Amino acid sequence: MEAIDALLDLDAVLSERERSIRDRARALVDAEVRPRIADWWERGHVPAELLPALGEAGLLGLGIEGHGCPGGTAVEAGLVMQELEAGDSGVRTIVSVQGSLAMTAIARFGDDAQREAWLPRMARGEAIGAFALTEPHSGSDPGSMRTTARRDGDDWVLDGAKRWIGLATVADVLVVWARTDEGVQGFLVPADAPGVVATPIEPKLSMRASVQCDVRLEGVRLPREAALPDARGLRAAFTCLDQARYGIAWGAMGAARDALEAVLALVAEREAFGRPLAGFQLTQARLADMAVSLSQGQLLALHLGRTKDARGLRPEQVSLGKLANVRAALAICREARALAGGDGITHAQPAMRHAANLESVRTYEGTDEVHQLVLGHALTGIAAFR
Repeated sequence: MEAIDALLDLDAVLSERERSIRDRARALVDAEVRPRIADWWERGHVPAELLPALGEAGLLGLGIEGHGCPGGTAVEAGLVMQELEAGDSGVRTIVSVQGSLAMTAIARFGDDAQREAWLPRMARGEAIGAFALTEPHSGSDPGSMRTTARRDGDDWVLDGAKRWIGLATVADVLVVWARTDEGVQGFLVPADAPGVVATPIEPKLSMRASVQCDVRLEGVRLPREAALPDARGLRAAFTCLDQARYGIAWGAMGAARDALEAVLALVAEREAFGRPLAGFQLTQARLADMAVSLSQGQLLALHLGRTKDARGLRPEQVSLGKLANVRAALAICREARALAGGDGITHAQPAMRHAANLESVRTYEGTDEVHQLVLGHALTGIAAFR
């Protein structure tokens, strides 16, 4: 890691606090994730048991102030996401679903009673949240949502289906988005409420150390207080998604860095024709190109973080980071896999696992095409979604 870090010298532009929280996340990944990730990935195990340790380290609900949450800046949150995804995209996804999606929805759009009921326990990792927006018939077009919430006296009754919902089978509460007579509304739905059925989507070839689910909602009766009072309209849901997308811009660079570090160590030790693989010109050219792409992605993520802390990010800026850095990370991981030769298809090298995970990251929180159209709209002033 020293050679890669020294090339860009990112530490020189980070504060002591930023380096401290990054190092805390890195130490947790080294101690808890790296020794187990190959087994988790092979078994398709979601390591929900990590949540209390993540909470104790102050890594759940980063950027959220009050109600037991750790607060902090966008750059600090991004650095943590990079370290978590260096361990595995599935681990970063767990923290993203918990913090960037579910906790953000409650913090921004809930009332004080809802915040106090859920956020302190979620920040400690004692309660788990999920975020249910995507539906089986459409992922990129949430405006076509079919899940409904209707009034029945003082209660709400929800019916519908959601798909690709992270953590749903291990969650205590789901933030469910449904269409009402007044428009789209967010609701807090206890995972054990009658009529809620979550089923893992299996088998998967990607993101195996996480869980994504189908969720059925059949006559789910909720009290009036279950509605998040300010979670009205898709703009509220997109606010949460932009938090997660920003984290992905950092996280993808963690996967890329880990793949590059591992293959750099391999080619320094492995010999061919009487010399280390690292001594060949073609090897060095490929390593250099990977390091350039990684450095560019890290600088983009850092710029977005500084901008977010200073004045907030526009949606097209978030799309730029997510689109560019996931593409770059995938290319780096695939090149690292190739440089590793046969070892590249085993768990001895992490590149292929990271690349497989990144295929999911590329799709969720907005496909390439969605982000291209967001950027296209910003560039031309013409909305091409329809």
